[in-house]
Amino acid sequence: MEQIKESQVEDEAVDGGSSTSESEYQHALEVVFDEENAKRRKSSLVTTENPNLGKSAAKKPGTTSCFVHQLLENQRKSRKGQPPLQHDESRLDRNLDKASDPQNQAVHSRLLTKRQLSEMAIGVRELSKKLGSIRLKLKVKTIFLLTKAHDSDLIVLTRNVTEWLLSKERDSPYIIYVENTLQQNRAFDAQGLVSKDPSYEGRLKYWDNELCKKHPHLFDFAITLGGDGTLLYASWLFQRIVPPVLSFALGSLGFLTKFDYADYEDTLSMAFKDGITVSLRLRFEATIMRTQTALENKKHDLIEELIGDEAENNLTHRPDGSYTILNDIVVDRGPNPTMSSTELFMDEKFMTSVQADGICVATPTGSTAYNLAAGGSLCHPENPVILVTAICAHTLSFRPVILPDTVVLRVGVPYDARTSSWASFDGRERVELHPGDYVTISASRYPFANVMPQASSGEDWIGSISRTLNWNSRQRQKSFKEWEEQQHLDGKNV
Repeated sequence: MEQIKESQVEDEAVDGGSSTSESEYQHALEVVFDEENAKRRKSSLVTTENPNLGKSAAKKPGTTSCFVHQLLENQRKSRKGQPPLQHDESRLDRNLDKASDPQNQAVHSRLLTKRQLSEMAIGVRELSKKLGSIRLKLKVKTIFLLTKAHDSDLIVLTRNVTEWLLSKERDSPYIIYVENTLQQNRAFDAQGLVSKDPSYEGRLKYWDNELCKKHPHLFDFAITLGGDGTLLYASWLFQRIVPPVLSFALGSLGFLTKFDYADYEDTLSMAFKDGITVSLRLRFEATIMRTQTALENKKHDLIEELIGDEAENNLTHRPDGSYTILNDIVVDRGPNPTMSSTELFMDEKFMTSVQADGICVATPTGSTAYNLAAGGSLCHPENPVILVTAICAHTLSFRPVILPDTVVLRVGVPYDARTSSWASFDGRERVELHPGDYVTISASRYPFANVMPQASSGEDWIGSISRTLNWNSRQRQKSFKEWEEQQHLDGKNV
């Protein structure tokens, strides 16, 4: 099997494990952007959560601490042999206020044009195909460890893994980050662990949500102990840059957790020594857009505001939070006793109005979750698609649809809706959508790097849905008996 080594930036480590500085992380390059820009909703072009802050400070070329984007950049250079092009953010924001926003440098995927989204998707697909057939060797110094903090059995297993990683028998003195709630946990017994070896104290550290959000580049590798829900929580913690995640199956189903905990010593030793095989899972970026015109004393039409003539010159909405998800975005009726009313848009076109309990927009990874329960299609995780499924639609003709990952979807609540709707992101962060609000959904530029067994293939997914969901499980139909054979048997009976 071919083997490659990750290119590393030769900067000094930051806080015991970072291979790049924080300024480089803030100015990270993600994908190659083209100079051409197509029509895009002006409200969607607001780059910050404050609508009065528009034009970001210019980005400087630099290296990225996300290993996926390092490989994307190397791939792009080898294919085109030219320096990276910078995103022309000034053209996107030329109709917005000119105030600078030094704290928010990121370009959201909803800002990208059709061509830019296509280039991004193609780059990720090509890289994902290559990563599926090679072993990637990483220079691992800092390891992020995640488990179910309320499960005492798993906490004991987490302690075992932590002690093994901290041991001097390892080839490298790893720095281990565990959740801060374990610091005073009796089952984990951090004091007892540190007392075994004085060197453990400087290498056993603790993470919280803020550290994952602000400094994801600190971690070179992530290990989860639990089920698919634990892995989804890892994706939630790392909203942008995400380290490669190796998951041990200690949950119920295990679509995403491919490694047996009983073999964790051999598994981790081989991963650090021989390299890993990575599967890049598509994630979505979802942004809440709040109406700014609902209080005006005139009649409003969401369709007209988003794709009609009114969309040309008015800043009708402002962003109110973005989320990166691995499974699905669900817009439903919430606590309301009546069904929800939503309108669905694809790029600059109106698709349909949906009268239902809700609508589920799922990634291929999330096709076996709520999407499956709502009657949606099962989808192999390598397919670059967006799955749209209505939840208990009040019609006989609505069928699930599968769209390419190069489109930007919008799910909005019309101004004349009887009730508000509620949006959830991977089952978290329940947010109310009032009439006139909508959610933009597009492919994220930050895929989820899931470590896979080296001998894995597409058959593993078929095996997992057969094992966990009893897919197409049925008693085999009996065969017909040949007529000559039956006649021979009848003759004997006579």
